Amino acid sequence: MIEIMLVGVGSFIGGVLRFGLSTWVHRVLDNQWFPYGTLAVNALGCLLIGFLAGLAEARAAAFTSDVRLFIFVGILGGFTTFSSFALETFSLARDTQTVAALANIGLQLVFGLVAVWVGNVLAHAMGG
Repeated sequence: MIEIMLVGVGSFIGGVLRFGLSTWVHRVLDNQWFPYGTLAVNALGCLLIGFLAGLAEARAAAFTSDVRLFIFVGILGGFTTFSSFALETFSLARDTQTVAALANIGLQLVFGLVAVWVGNVLAHAMGG
């Protein structure tokens, strides 16, 4: 039961953070044609998971199974938005915005992989 609570509370936190960041990015960029909010959320989520995974590798005692469940599955699972990415890409393609759909796929992939790598490098540079 505690595991369900950890994931549920973490998902709530991650979902609220995702909504806030995505809304803020769309407001700041005043952009209606490209899902920059989702891109920002996914890139930051990948950076955080890379960083925290790097720390967890070196500091296993600080990252108990409950802590990992709460952070990785709960918070970051609720924060990152792969399903939103998929729907937005589908909608762009359906609306014959093929270039934007392909750009979204490419940018999400590149930003995500680079962010995980940068996060991991930062964690190890900090002694993690």
